[in-house]
Amino acid sequence: MAGVLDLSAPEIPEPTFLESVLRYGLFLGALFQIICILAVIIPSSKLQESDTEPFEHRSLDQTKKPKGPVPSRDRNQRKRARKRD
Repeated sequence: MAGVLDLSAPEIPEPTFLESVLRYGLFLGALFQIICILAVIIPSSKLQESDTEPFEHRSLDQTKKPKGPVPSRDRNQRKRARKRD
C-alpha cells in the first residue's frame, strides 16, 4: 500500500481574545443596523395614517404671522457695488 490516509480533522487554532471581540462586535453592529432600519420603516407608515387629521386642525386654528419686508433687488445690487469699490 502507498500510505496511510490521515482522516482526522485539521487543526484549527483557537481564536484569540481580539478575534472573539471583533466577531461579536460585528454581530452586534449588524443587529443594531437592522433594528435602526426597521425603526425607520415601520413607525413612519403608522405615523402618516394617525397624524394627518390633527395636523390639519392645528394648521387651520393657528393664524399666520406676516413676514417682514423682502429686500428689493436694487438694494442688494447697491450693496454689491459698494463692496466692489
